[in-house]
Amino acid sequence: MSSFSVAAIALIIIAMRFGASTAQLSPTFYDTTCPGIATIVRQAVGQAQQMNPRVGPQILRVHFHDCFVDGCDGSLLLDDSDADGIQSEKSALPNLSTAGYEVIDNIKMALENSCPGVVSCADILALASQILVTMNGGPSWNVQLGRRDSTTANRAGTTAIPGPFETLSQIEAKYIAQGLGATDLVASSGAHTFGRARCATFSQRLFNFNNTGSPDTTIDPTYLQTLQLNCPQGGSGNTLNNLDPTTPDVFDNRYYTNLQNNRGLLQTDQVLFSTADRPDVAAIVNQFAVSQATFDAAFAQFMINMGNLNPLTGSNGQIRLNCRRIN
Repeated sequence: MSSFSVAAIALIIIAMRFGASTAQLSPTFYDTTCPGIATIVRQAVGQAQQMNPRVGPQILRVHFHDCFVDGCDGSLLLDDSDADGIQSEKSALPNLSTAGYEVIDNIKMALENSCPGVVSCADILALASQILVTMNGGPSWNVQLGRRDSTTANRAGTTAIPGPFETLSQIEAKYIAQGLGATDLVASSGAHTFGRARCATFSQRLFNFNNTGSPDTTIDPTYLQTLQLNCPQGGSGNTLNNLDPTTPDVFDNRYYTNLQNNRGLLQTDQVLFSTADRPDVAAIVNQFAVSQATFDAAFAQFMINMGNLNPLTGSNGQIRLNCRRIN
């Protein structure tokens, strides 16, 4: 058999496996087993948002970080457990600032009261993310459901999560490893249209960028002065700053006009527009900046694409009764 034939067969097998796993996901998966799922989740996240307006970006970030480590399987939700041999992903560096886990706990409790043993924690993350994005002015999409929960965690695997100090090529490589492209990268970064970031995640840009002794030249001078006041040298690295200085609590496309004006907060934000040898990526930023509808469609498609990353379905995994520990 020729090497071409072997390669072709291998690709077909991979496609069949991928198709078999994602084909079991469906927006109607719980229509008969838990028909009130959307209402229950919406009520719970609505109450959470009234108490904490940051809950939308928090839950969305947890979903993103979960999916980038072995797929969307709820593994990030697991706590440390010596008895079960679980070393939590929460304690890994990329996840130390994640939050909102108690909201997932509350949703799970409400669903267990209504539909015991039916809805996975992985699906809760996916559905809660969509509802919270929509609540904050963003697009809606048909959330694919039917995932099951992992019975293991992969703390070492959290290196797959993009970090706030990485170059565009480093970030893009992590997306490519997940089967995601440049449009996915730019669209998903638009989630920084709402939420906050600590000074520690970008202060290296303000005074001594890359050991130059000077600030990052891609920061607008007026914006730089504001950030330096908010995050002075030697100050608290935990001070929060709006990721979007224009409409910080609305899910819109102003994130991209901020990049055009050199007002991206994180290094990983501004590199999407200011990396000299990547005009193709800057062009996507420009498309989203001029069209809310184009951004909305691309973000919704990214969320579907990400949600299809290696889901556990059928008899794989389990439906956890408590999202923090295996059954």
